[in-house]
Amino acid sequence: MSDTVSFSKQGSIGLIKVNNPPVNALNQSVRAGLKTCVEQGLADDGVKAMVLICEGRTFIAGADINEFAKGMGEPGLVPVIGNMETAAKPIVAAIHGTALGGGLEVALGCHYRVALASAKVGLPEVHLGLLPGAGGTQRLPRLVGAQAALELIVGGGHVPAGKALELGIVDEIVGGDLEAAAIAYAEKLLADGTGPRAIRDITPEAAGPEVFDNFEKSIARKQRGFLAPFHIIKSIRAAFELPFDEGMAREEKLFMELMTSSESASQRHIFFAEREVAKVPGLARDTVKREINCGAVVGAGTMGGGIAMNFANAGIPVKLLEMKQEFLDKGIALIRKNYENTAKKGRISMDDVEKRMALIEPTLSYDDIKDVDIVIEAVFENMDVKKEVFKKLDSVCRPGAILASNTSTLDVDEIANVTSRPQDVIGMHFFSPANVMRLLENVRGEKTADDVIATVMSFSKRIGKIGAMVGVCDGFVGNRMLHQRTRESAYLVEEGASPEQVDKVLFDFGFPMGAFTMADMAGLDVGYKVREERRKAGKIEKRDSVWIDKVVELGRHGQKTNAGVYRYEDGRTPIPDPIVTALIAECAKEAGIEQRDISDQEILERCLYPMINEGALILEEGIAARPLDIDIIWINGYGFPGYKGGPMFWADQIGLQNIVDAYAKYAKQCGDHYWQPAPLLAKLAKEGKGFYDL
Repeated sequence: MSDTVSFSKQGSIGLIKVNNPPVNALNQSVRAGLKTCVEQGLADDGVKAMVLICEGRTFIAGADINEFAKGMGEPGLVPVIGNMETAAKPIVAAIHGTALGGGLEVALGCHYRVALASAKVGLPEVHLGLLPGAGGTQRLPRLVGAQAALELIVGGGHVPAGKALELGIVDEIVGGDLEAAAIAYAEKLLADGTGPRAIRDITPEAAGPEVFDNFEKSIARKQRGFLAPFHIIKSIRAAFELPFDEGMAREEKLFMELMTSSESASQRHIFFAEREVAKVPGLARDTVKREINCGAVVGAGTMGGGIAMNFANAGIPVKLLEMKQEFLDKGIALIRKNYENTAKKGRISMDDVEKRMALIEPTLSYDDIKDVDIVIEAVFENMDVKKEVFKKLDSVCRPGAILASNTSTLDVDEIANVTSRPQDVIGMHFFSPANVMRLLENVRGEKTADDVIATVMSFSKRIGKIGAMVGVCDGFVGNRMLHQRTRESAYLVEEGASPEQVDKVLFDFGFPMGAFTMADMAGLDVGYKVREERRKAGKIEKRDSVWIDKVVELGRHGQKTNAGVYRYEDGRTPIPDPIVTALIAECAKEAGIEQRDISDQEILERCLYPMINEGALILEEGIAARPLDIDIIWINGYGFPGYKGGPMFWADQIGLQNIVDAYAKYAKQCGDHYWQPAPLLAKLAKEGKGFYDL
């Protein structure tokens, strides 16, 4: 018997109890303990049935993912579950908290399942680039049918107990003391003469191949590039086409293909990185946080309204400040429209809409926000405008209030220095749409207090965001790296590539859209204004490519004007436009550039390698503390494909020396203006190391 699993008896009921805090993960000790305890219960003639229950706040919440890297010790989970399922005495799983992944697979290996009403179950392995590898794809379909199994396992979501009962995953929802209820359930089984019931013996309801083919088609675009969803479909299909044991063999084969894939390695990296990113290096874990019970947002535009929604979604009262009634009314109307659209999709109720709207108080007066705990400025991206706002906030807000700027590029220190309390000032860069995007790029200023940093990182999680802490520089981490890709994309087009070729290369790599499609969607005029601000500040590119500015000067601002780099007949679908093609050729001729055919590989390298190089500089400068901070920012804010693990992780996979070699090649071809490898990149490449060796 293991230290983490114990066996006791209550009358004729054997009680198997798992105690492996914090989440009762299925490590080797737990697996061994389950095997031993089941065998003990079977060998004891006085035991007529068994109950499997867990101590602490949850049932078995999954495998011990740390074992994946070092290999799973014996006994394996599959034979442990198999021994339970074929046991001659009924076994009841008693579920509270969450039964996830291997935890649910263990519960499915039991003959019966009872759960508290608050419990949730699920098979989330898809988020790690894996499939349930201990029978989940074979047993669950036998209970719930093909369509539900596909939705549950490919979706990887959690199912509340009520829904689990409806689907047949659990047999009864119980109240009061779970242990007593589960024992009572087992005793009733005995009293009724009900014996073991193995899911493996259930014949699944017939499902034709069209069920699986149609489901695959339905997810094809959303799951593009990911292996796991499509392997899961194959494995579930096996449950309907093969005997149980053959289906298990198919599941194992597909699981191992995923386990050894680069896609799963990348997704597992992101899984751990998203948990690590919340820990700010150098910040004491016991730093006392400031209380945030109410907030305010300055600016009721698209970003400001979206930010206000984050407060309301978390149940936090927020005041929304504008200077003119018409702008305020427009902002509130847009918020309501967004909530009502969400309600129409069934994600929230209309009652939820009204509750959240009630938490958002519109105002035209700074005096109304004087007592809030945090203010987030979301006005026009102009330094002079933001300075004026912060001077006003400094004069009206209470001492200790956190003053945050939603700036995406501007110097947070310069903003902070117009106040008498720079220690209270921080950047909180939300991504559009702010009520949807998960990333929150938090920017610590030179004088930002530790308790402000700790508070904002905690607040990020509270409002459902993944917060990453970075330092002050032009564009911070995300936009600073994006600038490299944007510049090279423009150069490549000027040199002979078409915008659609550049976009296709980036799309095929895994981005949700290409550089120019994204620029059109965001509004070309936005980028134009940023470039103008940079030029005014003396930040002149060594090579000035003006063709995209000329596109804007034609009144083509992107999708909103039905014309940008592309034209849009339906407002959404980009169509190459001969007008832009001719304009680009003219600009190239004026610049003395002879256009040529450019390979897809050159496009990929020139768009992505400068991003990696800039990431190396960012690490050198301490703007980002770790490569994982950069990866999380790009995965969650810029659409870098999750199955490649983020730019710095991907760079390690392809080899840093290959990037340095490419830099030498392009320095000869394009000149060395932008093709000098960062010292850190060159050093790591020479040593045969990667960024994650730091």
